[in-house]
Amino acid sequence: MFLAGVDRDLLLNIVKPTGFDTFADLSMSTKRDYYEVLNVERTAGDTELKKAYRKLALQFHPDRNPGDAAAEEKFKEASEAYGVLSDPQKRQLYDRFGHQGLEGSGSSGFSGFEDIFSSFGDIFEDFFGLGSGRGSRSRHQRGADLRYDLSLSFLEAAFGVEKELPLEKMDICQSCEGNGCEAGTQPETCQFCRGSGQVSRNQGFFTVRTTCPHCRGTGQMITQPCDDCSGSGQIETRKTVSVKIPAGVDTGSRLRLTNEGEAGRQGGPQGDLYVFIHVETHDFFERDNADVICRMPLSFIQAALGDTIKVPTLDGEKKLRIPKGTQYGDVFRFNGQGIPSLRSGRRGDQIIQVVIKTPTSLNKKQESLLKEFAKLESGKMSKRIKNILRGESVGT
Repeated sequence: MFLAGVDRDLLLNIVKPTGFDTFADLSMSTKRDYYEVLNVERTAGDTELKKAYRKLALQFHPDRNPGDAAAEEKFKEASEAYGVLSDPQKRQLYDRFGHQGLEGSGSSGFSGFEDIFSSFGDIFEDFFGLGSGRGSRSRHQRGADLRYDLSLSFLEAAFGVEKELPLEKMDICQSCEGNGCEAGTQPETCQFCRGSGQVSRNQGFFTVRTTCPHCRGTGQMITQPCDDCSGSGQIETRKTVSVKIPAGVDTGSRLRLTNEGEAGRQGGPQGDLYVFIHVETHDFFERDNADVICRMPLSFIQAALGDTIKVPTLDGEKKLRIPKGTQYGDVFRFNGQGIPSLRSGRRGDQIIQVVIKTPTSLNKKQESLLKEFAKLESGKMSKRIKNILRGESVGT
């Protein structure tokens, strides 16, 4: 009933909210707020929305609650809420006009569980091991990758080397050229999956498709298998692969040889061969990235008087002048005598650390001279100690 004397159309224009065409649009929706359903804030981002939906999907999934109609409804409700809020356009309409804004636009709700699977296939595959069942397994399968552990000497790793690697791997059968069939025959379509590579089974409210156990997803059956490979299309072979090891590799370095792995199935590409490097230790040299470190023993006479010695390097012996008064632990350097860098090719340095060796066997003359030397040193030390006690400079 309208007020007497008031124009009906005028009244409609006064009380009608923006965005609604009739009074019927003002009726309260029985659906819960989508943000409330997922228990998230209205400012929630995509990651937060997905996390919230996954939690509810796990809790109320029909397979986990068989025969529970309430759980099924909550599962549908959560799926519908996520379907709207995860879509930017639908979410904009919902935020502005609520549930009414989605009506008539084809954006509200789901037509059934097939619709749910098409929208959230990635979630169900991750959490339930279920897929949408669309498409079949590819018949072309890539071959397996192989690993080879290669030991190198210190010098081989430093300067590079070419190695022959003996391999045992699965390769294409030459008798059947990889199709697994006896000569003159071809694979036949699998009668169990009719060539799709998948079979269907009912699981609760769902129809779940899995790989056909008879043809293993290829969609084909071999009725007359090849005698040499027994229908597998592959045969174990021995092969030698040549590999060039670049200068500067170290333990942990990895080389990849493309298409040197096992053969693929049904015309699929070959896998790769990965060579893992292990470098043996050296009796004299140690490695610090591109630098080489060694320790040279000197007698205390050489250290005191100085000398010129020969030092082994990666390229042969090289002379090194030892200055007078060299101390234990002093360090000398040969620039550019280290290991080449894998990135730049520039060689590091060789670092020589001095180690003073004390003689363990002396003849009488050597012992007499050392005792005389010790007396002289003792006089010097006594004078220094006395000066220290007097508070004088050590050098006085």
